[in-house]
Amino acid sequence: MTPKTNLRMLLRNARWASRVCWQTNKPLPLWLLLLAIVLGLTPVMYAFTIRGLVNVIAAGLSGGQPDYSLIGQWLLIGLAVTLVEVVGEFGSKYVMQRFKDELNLRITHDILEHANRLDVAHFEDPQFQDVLARVQNDIAERFAQFIGRLLAVLKNVIQMATLSLILVAIEPLVLLVLVGIALPYLWLQWRLAKSRFQEEFFRITKMRWTQYLVERVIRQEWAPETRLLNLGPLFVKRFNVLMAGFRDQNKKIHGRIFVGSSLFASISTIFFFLTFGLVAFRTVNGELTLGDLAIYGGATARLRHALEQAIVALTGALEQTLYIANLREYLEIQPKLRQEGGLTPALKPGHISVHNLCFTYPGSQKPVLQDISFELSPGETVAIVGKNGAGKTTLVKLLARLYNPDGGQICVDGYDIVGLSLPYWWRQVSFVFQQYGRYEATAAENIAYGDWERLLDNPDEIRRVAEAAGVDDLIASLPFGYETMLGRMFGEHTLSGGQWQKLAVARAFARPATLLILDEPSSNLDAINEYRLFNRFRELAHGRTTLLISHRFSTVSMADRILVLDEGRIVETGAHAELLAHDGLYAHMYNLHRHKLYGPQKDAQRVRS
Repeated sequence: MTPKTNLRMLLRNARWASRVCWQTNKPLPLWLLLLAIVLGLTPVMYAFTIRGLVNVIAAGLSGGQPDYSLIGQWLLIGLAVTLVEVVGEFGSKYVMQRFKDELNLRITHDILEHANRLDVAHFEDPQFQDVLARVQNDIAERFAQFIGRLLAVLKNVIQMATLSLILVAIEPLVLLVLVGIALPYLWLQWRLAKSRFQEEFFRITKMRWTQYLVERVIRQEWAPETRLLNLGPLFVKRFNVLMAGFRDQNKKIHGRIFVGSSLFASISTIFFFLTFGLVAFRTVNGELTLGDLAIYGGATARLRHALEQAIVALTGALEQTLYIANLREYLEIQPKLRQEGGLTPALKPGHISVHNLCFTYPGSQKPVLQDISFELSPGETVAIVGKNGAGKTTLVKLLARLYNPDGGQICVDGYDIVGLSLPYWWRQVSFVFQQYGRYEATAAENIAYGDWERLLDNPDEIRRVAEAAGVDDLIASLPFGYETMLGRMFGEHTLSGGQWQKLAVARAFARPATLLILDEPSSNLDAINEYRLFNRFRELAHGRTTLLISHRFSTVSMADRILVLDEGRIVETGAHAELLAHDGLYAHMYNLHRHKLYGPQKDAQRVRS
């Protein structure tokens, strides 16, 4: 995708950015505007002061008696103007810093809030990850710079206009020099601004790669394997290759900026000095006063600086609108799953029926699920088994409505879940994912997150859930019990994989949900703890419609019914004993599993016994 940089798009982005800034905090932009106007007027006021002071002194020297009171007045005026400029500069910096903080809060909030509305599928799309990375790249700072550059343009344009009036009155040729230099420099700066933006826009994927490589070297969960396999030198080498490419690109851009800026400064200085020479000759000839010469010399230097700063600020403001367009693009992405509205019927315990369900991941040609149909009775526990890649996790994610199906229906108590309010349906679902959360939080919070609005400030209920889920002894063994901070990022205590998984299961049971989904809930548990978990599980899941994914047949056999998936289709269904008697795919997988556990000799002995 190539970013749009035409004038119409730039102006559209500028209007949008201005509106966001105005809505964020109205008084602060007004203060910045007022200060920009004042600072824009101080140079011409200072120039007039110097002119008056020089003329009074020159008149006194020629007449023999200086007017000390008038000299004092001009000095006081000069002091006042200088103080206004100095304090105004500091005031502008103070207000701008406050405005940056306001923008950072507002824009970061908008980014996070919008991310929370988007579908899970968006975060699995690498192109969306590029968009997301662009808006995380100091986007609030881009807004602040946009406003700062616009105000700088205003300040410098005021300075240029007022100083030009004085200079043109003294030497009209200065206007021709001004225009002749400004237009080429404006064109050059805009070309450089677009070049900088396009380089950064297209390097975003590589920038994400650098972040990935850094995390594999320094993050605690990756450090053991990275050290053991000695992958650190390889990752550092790849990081250096990417960063060296960025460095070389930046070198070219900075080189162009240096050449262009130096050329402008040199040419403008030469031409302004030529006009200054003309004014000096006219002063010697008596056409102008020494005050005129003094004001012209000071004003031309200030004018050249103001011209340069105005052009840099203008192109800089336009450049920031290109980055701000990244945020607009992100905020315009809409979720495909309907978030608000919909039905909110009473669903408990819930009869679920699935009819001809089909699903294909975006960008893939092969369907993950095809023509899936089954029913779940209220309070029934159903296991889903199949080889890796059979579509088990995708199926339960569709039931949780993390995706919408491409075809078919999922109904609960006769209601199509697509027609239900999404926040409402999610509250009816409790899910233990394969990649379950290991939250950097206290043990109590790790459980309460399952239903945080109800539990977070209710320690007694958290303890009741922990006791029911069988993790109270685990928590009691921690240094500070329920208040122990878990995880190595902010605390000093972490858990084993199995202990984290127990907390994840407790978190799932904390929510009084209609549908309970457990995706490999005992993958990190030993056989003894698995047996204890599922004895307790049958009690906790009583009355809930439960879907269970597991590769452990000791776990699967406890289910009321088993669905067998193969290449996205249900090929068998029935209880454990029925499927073994059927001698199909399930029986084949079971026998392989038993053979792996016991070996051919022990397996034969078990069969004879």
